[in-house]
Amino acid sequence: MKNLPFVFLSLLFFNISTAQDNFENDFNDTIKKLAPVVIVAKQQSPERMPEIKENVLFSGKKNEVLRLSNINGNFTTNNAREIFARVPGVTIWENEGSGIQINVGVRGLSPNRSWELNTRQNGYDISSDVFGYPEAYYNPPLEAVETIELVRGGSSLQFGPQFGGTLNYVLKRETKKKFSFETQNTVGSYGLMSSFNAIGGSFKKFSYYVYNHSRSADGWRENSAYTVRNTHAFVEYRFTENTKLSAEYTNMDYQMQQAGGLTDEQFKANPRQSLRERNWFGTPWNVFSVNFDTKISKTFTSNTKLFGLVGERNSIGFTATPNVVDAINPATNDYANRRVDRDFYENFGIENRNIYKYKLGKITNNLAFGVRLYKANTQRLQDDRGTTGSDFDLSIDGRYVRDLNFTTDNVAVFAENQFKVTEKFSVTPGVRYEYIQNSGDGRFGISNGNDVAMPNKTISRSQPLFGLGLEYKFRTTNIYANITQAFRPVLFSDFTPPAVTDVIDPDLKDASGFNADIGYRGTVNNYLNFDFSLFYLSYNNRIGGIRQFVNNDPTQGTFLFRTNLGETVNKGIEGFGNLNITKLFNVEKPYGNLDFFASVSFIDSRYTDFRIFNTSGSAPDVTITETNLSGNRVENAPRYIHNFGLSWSNTNISATAQYRMAGRIFTDANNTVTPSANGVTGLLDEYRVFDLSTEYKFLKNYNIRAGVNNLLDENYATRRAGGYPGPGILPGEGRTFYISIGAKL
Repeated sequence: MKNLPFVFLSLLFFNISTAQDNFENDFNDTIKKLAPVVIVAKQQSPERMPEIKENVLFSGKKNEVLRLSNINGNFTTNNAREIFARVPGVTIWENEGSGIQINVGVRGLSPNRSWELNTRQNGYDISSDVFGYPEAYYNPPLEAVETIELVRGGSSLQFGPQFGGTLNYVLKRETKKKFSFETQNTVGSYGLMSSFNAIGGSFKKFSYYVYNHSRSADGWRENSAYTVRNTHAFVEYRFTENTKLSAEYTNMDYQMQQAGGLTDEQFKANPRQSLRERNWFGTPWNVFSVNFDTKISKTFTSNTKLFGLVGERNSIGFTATPNVVDAINPATNDYANRRVDRDFYENFGIENRNIYKYKLGKITNNLAFGVRLYKANTQRLQDDRGTTGSDFDLSIDGRYVRDLNFTTDNVAVFAENQFKVTEKFSVTPGVRYEYIQNSGDGRFGISNGNDVAMPNKTISRSQPLFGLGLEYKFRTTNIYANITQAFRPVLFSDFTPPAVTDVIDPDLKDASGFNADIGYRGTVNNYLNFDFSLFYLSYNNRIGGIRQFVNNDPTQGTFLFRTNLGETVNKGIEGFGNLNITKLFNVEKPYGNLDFFASVSFIDSRYTDFRIFNTSGSAPDVTITETNLSGNRVENAPRYIHNFGLSWSNTNISATAQYRMAGRIFTDANNTVTPSANGVTGLLDEYRVFDLSTEYKFLKNYNIRAGVNNLLDENYATRRAGGYPGPGILPGEGRTFYISIGAKL
């Protein structure tokens, strides 16, 4: 049994080598053959969740916990490429270098503002509208984060139905001292200046924590300056050892200049250039929570969270494709008017979670159950005539072309029970029942001075979800397996037609499917930490448009009928390991800790069915042609994502060098290879990026951090955009550096 981990690892490395051969794509997407690698993360990171934590049941679920104090990285600018390197299969969009928005996805799902994940802070929602518009415009500054918890698709029963799972940022707290002060101050390339300051402590039955983070920079690209501020306050009162009440409030505000996209030719000539100096983005954001924890008895604990969000999304700019010049009109001696779009969000909810422990025979079993109530309102104002200026000015001339109101009402109940067949083997079945009602109304457009009303639209559904988890424990390792249903509710954009002539299917269905994974994970003798698994993700009822004749008459033209058309399947291998080399040879005392880590993933994401329709000719000789994208690769899903790194540390010094490899991606469902003239579609090449981060601790409470991102100055891009933050290729940042000094007293 002692040799079982090594046998399993050997088999997995053999499978990885075989998979590398099988996963070569149709366009010679080269993947370098890797010798069998022994792998590492600093200080045995990431960790895994215990069976139960904070009234949540994690048994049988794939999960990772990143403790940021054990990781070297650029926390100042929220460099997701470094922070998530130890989690296999994480796709990252690098729109710009501010780090204000963290764009991550897993298992080939879209990284767009992490919208395929249930994104939370301290266990409560922080996205715009979990069911109607689940984009995370706010993320906490990583200098304020203690741990990042990522639970894959098996989390959908206890947290909600998103396919990607749950991403939770857990903020720092101070409970050991009456008063503590922490500061971290950073300067870096292209005018980067940042200051993080926090106070916290605990006195008798009270504890508190307050921080402020302010950051600004000119940006690596032209026209990419930004300023951002995050402020957070937390207070807690402990009635007894088993009962406590806390409240917290977070406020964020920023203004970010958007450099816009580039055509492929512009990108090759100079990726730092920008053709847009008048585009801006800002999202004032407020989130708050009241949390009540109590231990009612030795066998029953309960947690209740009351939470809310009040925020905005504001954008202004000239949004044409990059091959269209934003030039002064000689007739008016001024620029064209910019477009202004604004969203206003108000969300409120309450979640109750409970754990009940009971015995069957001599073995303790665990029942997790709870309820959620949630209500959200979004007002969407779009496409108004803004100023001809260049600054962040949301003034408008006239009325917004679109003025829409969307609401979401949600009630959910869930239960999962961990049945321990033996002390080593447990079976965890679960169920979630979700009731969701989305509605929308308002003005869709203006024609000849008259309002064009959007037909009142309401979608109500009751959705049960089922899941099953298995876990078998050895001494310090375990085998886990999970299959859980998931769904993605119809988004506001899905039942808002792009044009007044479009028609929305009245029977539009939510996307549905399931996540399944099986894996082996654990630690060996405190020097090896690993987790290797296989996954399968089914994603059905994707929404698309069917081109049809008006009144079934070619002479009257065509319209687009938006309905459920597509299905995709994402499957692959995810592997992580870290090896502490000096502990392996028992030489850590004279030489410190030397770790080698790697996270590898192979992702095969394909459409299994997706009908598309094209028109040709002009009335009355119009022809509609139907084709199917079956077999095409899902856009923005790389064939592989690998991260390799080497870390060394002793009592005072630590350093990490890491190398990221990501495969090429298609940026549209048609799998267009040749780039379009405007840069909006076309294959994006694979890329390799090297990062270096260091830290020196001195006088016990002080530190100096420094690092270089993209050390080899690679020119690369992770995405193309069709709209905001500017159509075209969005380059990743070139070489940048930072240096930071901090203290904790």
